[in-house]
Amino acid sequence: MGDYQVAAVQQEALGAVQLELGGNPNALALRRPFDPLAHDLEASFRLTRFADLKGRGCKVPQEVLNKLVEGLQQDYNSAEHEHAHFMHMAIPRIGIGLDCSVTPLRHGGLCLVQTTDFFYPLVDDPYMMGKIACANVLSDLYAMGVTECDNMLMLLGVSTKMTEKERDVVIPLIMRGFKDSALEAGTTVTGGQTVVNPWCTIGGVATTVCQPNEYIVPDNAVVGDVLVLTKPLGTQVAVNAHQWLDQPERWNRIKLVVSEEDVRKAYHRAMDSMARLNRIASRLMHKYNSHGATDITGFGLLGHAQTLASHQKNEVSFVIHNLPVIAKMAAVAKACGNMFQLLQGHSAETSGGLLICLPREQAAAYCKDIEKQEGYQAWIIGIVEKGNRTARIIDKPRVIEVPAKE
Repeated sequence: MGDYQVAAVQQEALGAVQLELGGNPNALALRRPFDPLAHDLEASFRLTRFADLKGRGCKVPQEVLNKLVEGLQQDYNSAEHEHAHFMHMAIPRIGIGLDCSVTPLRHGGLCLVQTTDFFYPLVDDPYMMGKIACANVLSDLYAMGVTECDNMLMLLGVSTKMTEKERDVVIPLIMRGFKDSALEAGTTVTGGQTVVNPWCTIGGVATTVCQPNEYIVPDNAVVGDVLVLTKPLGTQVAVNAHQWLDQPERWNRIKLVVSEEDVRKAYHRAMDSMARLNRIASRLMHKYNSHGATDITGFGLLGHAQTLASHQKNEVSFVIHNLPVIAKMAAVAKACGNMFQLLQGHSAETSGGLLICLPREQAAAYCKDIEKQEGYQAWIIGIVEKGNRTARIIDKPRVIEVPAKE
């Protein structure tokens, strides 16, 4: 199918969604927030109550994970050894520990790039939850510079605690959000698995078959490169603060530093940010000669920066100076003591931005270009210096308050 036909098909599909949303071409942008009452659900219905953990909560701690996958790593290295004799093309096997697995195929010069992810509801709008889950799955492909996704599968766990009515309202909305996001990414959802589970879960698999020039192996950082971040931090703080609006004992702890209005703005900014695809950020990595990237998700800025640093070919380390944070969320995090560890770089982000190593002379142009194309800012947050493949945040990083888009 040519680009033109694909565009036509997408346009048609989009048209159908718009008709459904009342014929307003901007209806997708103007989507009304989810109102349980409009769907005959209890006013108190909250999607986020169908799991005891949110976002970060579903991650096994990084140190534990590294130990657990050691066993896999050995098998994988010996398999690599066996493959070496019939691998004519120099396609590296990239696997455990990085954002995607990249597997050389037996068909000349092609490789399979694949990733999977799922988590628990962290916002109360089911449609937005679907969009965020899909953007989050695709984000790992984008971190490798892969901008085209050939196929997606959707993984859904329907909570056993949902009534039939709740299930029949919420699940189709989650699925539509996921599907709309896939459509926006130029891909389709062709299958998956739906099960019942005590907690609600949502995620998927993204797969691409590509040539080696389509992905960027994230191991080429050199001394003098700079680090660029394409989305603000603080999403975890924002979604928690929003849930505390109706929990007086929690709210009392933070209301001294933040107003209700601030929290609502931050929540919508976070939702908007998490649902945004990293596709343009990924496309521009090729244009501006990125030396590698990762996406910032459950292990926080520092966790992912450390993983990226540990995979570098050169003896380099990453030093982070600036932290762009959704407006007022740094203050909320501080008011909560050690709970989020936002300024230490350990606060989980869901569907966060790309952290990209760029040649110093290209970074400003990259930031300018992404803002021109997306209308959202990117920031130079640190530098690559000589070192032993570690990452750190300086003692008193500069917090950049990122205003909520009105």
